[in-house]
Amino acid sequence: MKEPGKFSRMAAAGAEKLRDFAKRAGRKAQDLSAQGVLRVEITQLGYQRDKLIARLGEEVYNSLVTLDHATVNRETQAIRAILDEIAQIRAQIEAKEKECADIGEAPSTESDRT
Repeated sequence: MKEPGKFSRMAAAGAEKLRDFAKRAGRKAQDLSAQGVLRVEITQLGYQRDKLIARLGEEVYNSLVTLDHATVNRETQAIRAILDEIAQIRAQIEAKEKECADIGEAPSTESDRT
């Protein structure tokens, strides 16, 4: 003979598992969304960096050919400014890449494993 209330306990346990699963799925979707946004930002920063590198090349060319300088170094004012911008963008990219990796490696809590 079946135990009274066994079905309701099983139904409650099933509903609890379903709620836990929905919470985990929601958190995972938020993480993936955040990673997607970060990757788009990283790509945009990469384009900015590439444009600055091209501008750096133009400036070096201008100094050597148009202005007929014998040498160009990093202390040249125009060169220094571009190099500083490139360094700032590189730091932003590295920070966003770390943030993206941290989201992907977020440890799950004990309740997430049930």
